[in-house]
This record gives sequence, C-alpha cells and structure tokens, in this order.
Amino acid sequence: MSKITAFIRSQPVLTAAFAAAVITVFLIPPDREYLSYINFSVLIELFSLMTAIAGLRTAGIFEKMTAFLLKKAGNIRTIGAALTLLCFFSAMAVTNDVALLTFVPLTLLVFGGKGDDKELILTIVLETAAANLGGMLTPVGNPQNLFIYEKYGLTAGEFAQTMLPTGGICLAVMLLLLLLLPAKKAAVPEQENTPIVKKTAIACSVLFLVCLLTVFKVVPDILCLAAAVITALAVDRKMLAKVDYSLIATFVFFFVFVGNIARIDAVREFFSEILPGKEIIVSALLSQVISNVPAAVMLSGFTGKGTELLLGVNIGGFGTLIASLASLISFQLYRKTENAQSGRYMLVFSAVNFGMLIFLLILHSFVL
Repeated sequence: MSKITAFIRSQPVLTAAFAAAVITVFLIPPDREYLSYINFSVLIELFSLMTAIAGLRTAGIFEKMTAFLLKKAGNIRTIGAALTLLCFFSAMAVTNDVALLTFVPLTLLVFGGKGDDKELILTIVLETAAANLGGMLTPVGNPQNLFIYEKYGLTAGEFAQTMLPTGGICLAVMLLLLLLLPAKKAAVPEQENTPIVKKTAIACSVLFLVCLLTVFKVVPDILCLAAAVITALAVDRKMLAKVDYSLIATFVFFFVFVGNIARIDAVREFFSEILPGKEIIVSALLSQVISNVPAAVMLSGFTGKGTELLLGVNIGGFGTLIASLASLISFQLYRKTENAQSGRYMLVFSAVNFGMLIFLLILHSFVL
C-alpha cells in the first residue's frame, strides 16, 4: 500500500488521468471509436523530442552553456537574471519542465542549497515563471502547445501571431521582477570541467532538428520515430530510459477520457454552451484545477477555436501550483533542500503567479 501511495504522490496527474479514463469506460464501453481518440502524431513527437533532449543533456551541452554564462555574472541579481533567462530561452526548445529540471538544481548549487535563503526562493519562483513563459512561445515549448498545434493544424505563423504579443509583454514584466533581487556580490562555485561528448551531441542535435521539421510537417512522423529509436540505439541506449513515459501515458489516458465524455450528450451540451466566446477564461480557470495539459486535451473536444484555447491554457499555466506540471517540478526540487521553507515559497510563488494570471486575463479582456 505504501508503494501505491508513494506512486500517487509522485504522479498525481497520471493517476488522475488513469482514474478519469477508467470511469468513462463504464459510461462508454470500448468500441472501434476508441482508436480514433489517440493522436499518434503528438505521442510520436513527444517521444522523439524527449529522446533528443535526454541525449543533449547526457552530452553535457547545458552544463557547458551554463558554466560559461555564470562566469560572466558578478552579483546575485546578475546570476538570478542569467539563470532565469536560461530557463526562458531553453524552454522554447527543450520544454519548460526539462528547463527547470536542468537549471533549478544548478540554482540550488549556486546559492549553497540553503532552503531558508529568500533570494534563492525568489530566484526559483522567477525561473519557474520564466520557463512557463518561454515554453508558451513555441510549438515544442509545452506539451499542450504541441497537442493544440497538431489538433487544430496551426501554422508557424498563426502560432507566432497568437503567442508573441503576450510573450513580449510578459518578458518585460519578468525583467522588472528581477530588480527585486539584490545587487550584492555572491560566490559562484567552481563547475566541473566535464568535456562535451561530441558523438552524442552531434547525433542528438541532428535528431532534434528532425523533430522540429516533423512538428512543422516537413518530415513524416514515422521517420521521426525511426530516427529517435535508431539514434538512441546507436549512441546511448540509456536515452530511451530517460524519456518521460508517464507524460506519454497521461496523454493516452486523457485522450480516452476526452473522447468518451465528448460522446456524452449532457457534457457536450454543457461545454458547448459555456465555451463559445469564453475559451480563454474557461480554459485558464480549468487549468487551475486540473493543470493546463489535461485542460487543453479536454476542452479541445468542444471548441474549434484553437488559438483562443492555446492562449487560455498557456495563461492558465500561471496561478496555482498544479496549473503547470513544471511548477510542481520546481517546488519538489526546492522542498528537498536543507531548511526548506515551503510556506514562504508558496507565498512568493502565489504572489508572482496569481499576479501574472490576473494581469494576463485583464490584458486579454481589455487590451489584446
């Protein structure tokens, strides 16, 4: 029983997705339509991207880039800004959760791993917001972006036109928030001079390019999948073990859940009535409860306005701790530190994230 409890605590969204899918199976018994629920393109692209990213991390690309930038930093504000911007820009390419898994541990190292350090707390909170913000700006930056991009057949131009105005304004706000960090000197620890594994770096860079071309419909999905598997087997088989299969399983379960509830008349009528003209606010609020990835999958069955849904679930990534899975990652990493103060962290996190959520909702209601 303790193992089951531990699994539920470590994978709350996967558990919820599984439970939701099982419940709907009793309402809509399995039939031929079940297969049509699954968006295989999204699953293939997610798997391939995660394989490429795992290889790039193994090759030491991120560590080298970070070490170079930190050497140029002189004080806490500069270091915080460098780490936050690293999260912002890297999330565009490697997803928000991978960016945080890479740079939050480094942040803990830079600040000495003291959980009661208020500057550490603010830096991690800003990194989390930056990763969610940067991730919203590209189709591969967040899992929900990739899903919506595929689901609604958006073009790169449509995606950019939808997200760049919001992203630009948010980036300006983030830069202003960095001024809250003090401009006092800080000791940056020495980084290990680990060489880059060139073979892995080159192979996985090529694979990552293939993944991007697949997202933009240049390379077929099946070739991308084959490239990911062949690259991993040829370069480092451990890359396959580092893929987040729980995220893929979460998508499968939510595909089943959404596909089934979309066939229930009462549910279909409810969302069909409340969504028209309110896609942004409804998806943003629903994300606060079930997180933005499942919210995107769920609501996609009830609206044809992909760009509004895209905006809503990305705005909805700010707010509660569970609104974005990436936010949970940062908190889990922080609370394991010595003298961690979860209460203080939540106060700072809530102030920044609910502030961003309210600001963006007002912005899109009256300005954009």
